[in-house]
Amino acid sequence: MFFRRKIGIDLGTANTLVYVENEGIVLNEPTVVAYSIEDKQVLAVGDDAREMLGRTPGSIVAARPMKEGVIADYKTTSAMIAYFLKKALKGRVFWPEVMISIPGGASQVEKRAVVAACKQAGASNVYLIEEPLAAAIGAKIPISQASGHMIVNIGGGTTEVAVISLGQLVVYKTIRVAGTRLDEAIIQQFRKKHNLIIGERTAEDVKIKIGNALIEEGKVRKMEVKGRDFQTGLPKIFEADDKMIAEAINKPLKMILEGIKEVLSQTPPELSADIVDKGIVLSGGTALLTNIDRYITYYTGVSSFVVEEPLFCVIRGVGMAIENLESFKEAIR
Repeated sequence: MFFRRKIGIDLGTANTLVYVENEGIVLNEPTVVAYSIEDKQVLAVGDDAREMLGRTPGSIVAARPMKEGVIADYKTTSAMIAYFLKKALKGRVFWPEVMISIPGGASQVEKRAVVAACKQAGASNVYLIEEPLAAAIGAKIPISQASGHMIVNIGGGTTEVAVISLGQLVVYKTIRVAGTRLDEAIIQQFRKKHNLIIGERTAEDVKIKIGNALIEEGKVRKMEVKGRDFQTGLPKIFEADDKMIAEAINKPLKMILEGIKEVLSQTPPELSADIVDKGIVLSGGTALLTNIDRYITYYTGVSSFVVEEPLFCVIRGVGMAIENLESFKEAIR
């Protein structure tokens, strides 16, 4: 009997996670590819490539092939998926069945690009599952019931806001603002207010260590930030505090909040009543931002909570769906 491995992939803008049937999550690496400009040869993928971000010589490019949740660079994405499949299956890629998560409002063109990239990487069957559904399955929300659940999956490139009932998305919105936008806002703030130029990696570290969505009085967190002085061009160390970072990320957070409010305003009244009872579920890597649940609760009036291990929520859902294909037939494209 020829046995096909079942694999789930959460192809994110910031991180890619791979789930192998009966083994669980086997891979969690940054969605970064380094390739040489001359012959477009892929030199490094994942962790190794992330180390190169902002540190490469002119002949090598380290870039993120996914932009805002969709494939921006098709060839590189395909090479990256092939690399991740090989690594997850320890080199034995025999036409596995692959399920991959896509943004809720992905267009037909975007869906076809994902399927084609997976097939080129060696997959036999490719199933697509919408990210909010995968996140809801991973958060152990009983999505097949006739009651409304609201999930907000805040990833690296997109924020998916969805109201789910009877295993389907009732109202959903993909906001192309998430973790990467917060990093960009932090870079801008340092440049404008403090004449300091910092890189992507530094901005992400600052966000993780002292990023805060809702500042509480009395507590101040600080950290040293190293970069280059905009005027003199010399290296410089600056001490940043959480208040300054909160001010920097305020605008992108507002855009996420507006998206949540928009979905709430389009939700049928019966389902709205369910959401008020159960609260808003937050998942995705950016849900780890300090106080983001309190921020959303404060401005929407609906209690919000972050699921445990929000970063693994989507991939757990994709894994459960591919292992139980029959029971999740409704959710799969």
